[in-house]
Amino acid sequence: MKSIKLARMDCEKVSGEIGDFVIGQVTYTRTTGCVVGLSGGVDSSTTAALIKRAFDRQTAAKYELVGYILPSNLNKQGDIKDAEEVARYLGIRCETHSIEKQVEAFRATNPEAFESIFHKGNMISRVRANVLSTKAATERKIIAGTGNKDEDFGIGYYTLFGDGAVHLSPIGGLSKRLVREMASFLGLGGHIVNRVPTAGLEPGQSDYKDLGYDYDVVELVSEGEVQGFTVAELSRHPQIVPVVEKQMEHYKKVFGAVKFTSVDQVVADVLRRHEIAKGKMKIIHPPSPDISLTYG
Repeated sequence: MKSIKLARMDCEKVSGEIGDFVIGQVTYTRTTGCVVGLSGGVDSSTTAALIKRAFDRQTAAKYELVGYILPSNLNKQGDIKDAEEVARYLGIRCETHSIEKQVEAFRATNPEAFESIFHKGNMISRVRANVLSTKAATERKIIAGTGNKDEDFGIGYYTLFGDGAVHLSPIGGLSKRLVREMASFLGLGGHIVNRVPTAGLEPGQSDYKDLGYDYDVVELVSEGEVQGFTVAELSRHPQIVPVVEKQMEHYKKVFGAVKFTSVDQVVADVLRRHEIAKGKMKIIHPPSPDISLTYG
């Protein structure tokens, strides 16, 4: 069976392409720069670093990047410290505001949301988006989204009208694997690069715990589908099978539960979520840059 080809990139070239895209969007909208929500994770940190790098090389106009850290009580203090550390490293203006009071205010109108961890988590994301979009509007800036290709366009792992409510998606063309590669290139610390992905919207939540597989699997299945492999071929592909089997075993060991019992189920779940992602994209589809990737 032929191999599934994965993208490779020249970090210097791609960082320049993403930077040019962001500057083009800011210029087109006649705004003063960008705001970004900082979580301390690799996606938001890399997005911020790419934008700051682009703005620093501008001579004709001076644009500003502002980072906003908007924790609820579910966010760990370590995450907030990491986000603040990234802002200091980049030398950007940064503000931290708890949104817990705003979230609690919704008990008056949406008490039903507090009865479900899932719905409460999505509500928190939408509250955060409201604060961020209002900050952007009052500062005449645009919101830079922090979703990567696997999350946003692969399986739609974001909240509609929440963290998906952005003006542009700078890293929307990079898989999680390539985001980590770019983060290392930009000098972000190893604890940022290798941090376990989490949305921070539920107690003890992680993307891996929710999904039952990591973003390497999403990338392999997504790229395989684009390259013409059938569902049956993906389910028995030598690049996918050992990775999924190892992750299923690890999941049971860590969480004491079984999420999936076969590779077929995991492949089907990735493709099911991809259909959901396409539906979300019809509603909200922020522009993302054209970047130079090679496959091999």
